This record gives sequence, structure tokens and C-alpha cells, in this order.
Amino acid sequence: MSPLIEFRGVGKTFGSGSRAVTALEGIDLSVESGEVFAVIGHSGAGKSTLVRLINALERADSGTVLVGGTDITGLPERRLRQVRRGIGMVFQQFNLLRSRTAFGNVAYPLKVAGWNPARREERVAELLRFVGLLDKAWHYPDQLSGGQQQRIGIARALATNPEILLADEATSALDPETTGEVLDLLGRINTELGVTIVVITHEMDVVRRIADRVAVLDAGRLVEQGRVADVFANPAAETTRRFVRTVLPDRPSDAELARLRARNPGRLVTARIGGEQRVGAVLSAALAEHRVRFEVVHGGVEELGGDAFGRLTLELAGADEDVDALIAALRAVTDVEELAA
Repeated sequence: MSPLIEFRGVGKTFGSGSRAVTALEGIDLSVESGEVFAVIGHSGAGKSTLVRLINALERADSGTVLVGGTDITGLPERRLRQVRRGIGMVFQQFNLLRSRTAFGNVAYPLKVAGWNPARREERVAELLRFVGLLDKAWHYPDQLSGGQQQRIGIARALATNPEILLADEATSALDPETTGEVLDLLGRINTELGVTIVVITHEMDVVRRIADRVAVLDAGRLVEQGRVADVFANPAAETTRRFVRTVLPDRPSDAELARLRARNPGRLVTARIGGEQRVGAVLSAALAEHRVRFEVVHGGVEELGGDAFGRLTLELAGADEDVDALIAALRAVTDVEELAA
């Protein structure tokens, strides 16, 4: 079965000559039907350009963009309108019509699509109920909180039953609690309605919470992609490693290391935990097989998709040759760094 969205060698440049700026270069990726696919990168990495290529708000300069098996790269505007009917979009700043109530905002795309008033009213009520805001139907955007406005924006994006939902930094203007509520809603949209979701974000915690797979952009290039669990367990690109460190415990800072050394006379190492690594088995046998006592002195572990991920700093106490043997055993199953004295 073909991917629902596919990029083949896609490039996009803005401007020309000496002022040309390459936004995307040689992008190859695919999004399967029914998944939540995240695209992450720092500001200027090309994330928003990529998502705008999916609904042809921007046109690729090179390569091919396919949506539902249709090459949209060179489609005329009339045909593109048909493709866009199957794509909803949620924005960072909500983009609600200030002169319309919550009901009116959700009803607007249905009116444009030619739905009759009775059918429109039924659909709007259904969507407002789904996002938990039926009681706010006659409130104007200025009377709603940021989280409520975003949920109205999501309801509007779902009005015409799209197969794809594009969420461009949909939570970056929200506080942490409201972000969680919106991410939970996106998860429900995916699981209960079967909508394929492409999430554009610069926050790795968003990826961790709802995405199945992730692509990492850096300066317009795709530097890594894969299952979220695999990328968290073994990030290959330095850009990805920096993002992962924002949500998973990492090695201690210099100040923390100085405090640890003052309290712990043994040798200190950090070990990465995640995926199929058998770190626990090695440490369980540390005393019996290597005559080394260990204590976790820094770091922590979080769960993702049933797997544990994180980084632990350990104090290893024993004869140097025994500690060396344990470190070698750990290095056979994971990344280990001994922290210099």
C-alpha cells in the first residue's frame, strides 16, 4: 500500500540570485495512513515550508510531492482545491475569525463547501461536543482562553471530514497544562476518527507524547527519521541528540559533577538506558561477577511506548581492574562515558 503522503527529492528555494535562500533540499520521507508523524527542528529548519508543501500553499521547486497517490507538484489550482478538501490545518495563533462565534467559525468551511443549514448545524454541534466546547458555541474568540480557541480551531479543521490534519506549532502558544489537553485531543482525533496527523514542532516533548514516527530537519535537510522509540533510544544526528536531551535525563553539568564528586569517592560513569539494551542485567551481576558495588547518583528514566529511556550516572566502587571490567561489560550493551576526575 502506498504512503498517504510522500516526498521524493523535494527542494524549495525562496528568492533568486545572491538573495536565494534554500528552505528545503533533497527531502525524502513518507507518512503512512493512520499515523501521527512529527517533523521537528529549530527555527528556520524548514518545518513550516515542508507542511505548506503538503497542501500546496507552497510549490516545490524540485522533486515530487504526492498526496493520496496524486502528484500535486504541478496541479492547476482547480485540482488543488479538490485535494485541499481532504486536508485540515491547525495554526499556532489559532486564526479564528474574530467577528464570528465559535459556532460560526466551525460552520464557515461547511458554508463555503455548500452544506445546507440543517446539516451544517448538526455537524457543528457534533464537533463542538467532540472538542468539549458545546457550551461555548455562542462565545466569540475574545471570550475564550487560548486553549479553547485552539480547540475551536481544531474543530473547524475537522469540519469537512479531512483524511489529513496538519498541525503547525499548534501548542507553542499554550501553557503546559493546556498543551497537554490539546495533545490529548489530537490523540483522540487520530485513534477515534482515524485521521492521519502531521505535527510540526520544535518541542521534543510533543513528539514523545503523541507521535508514532519523527523526522528531524536541520537547515533544510532531513538528518534523521524513524520510529520515535528508535530515535529516542539511539539518536544518530547531533541535532537529534540535542532535542532528545531536552526531555530525557542527561549527564550532570560541571557544577552538579563537582557536588557528586564531593559526596561520592568512587569512579563516576554515565550509561544510556533505552530500547533493547541489557544494562539492567549487567548491573544486576555487578557485585557477583565483577565485585563492584554501584549506586545511581544522577539522572533518571522515562517510559516511551513500553520502553524505558534515559541516562544514569553511576558511582562504581571496587578495585580499578574490577571497575574496568564492569565498564567494559556495560560498553558491550550501551553507550558509557567515564566522567574524568
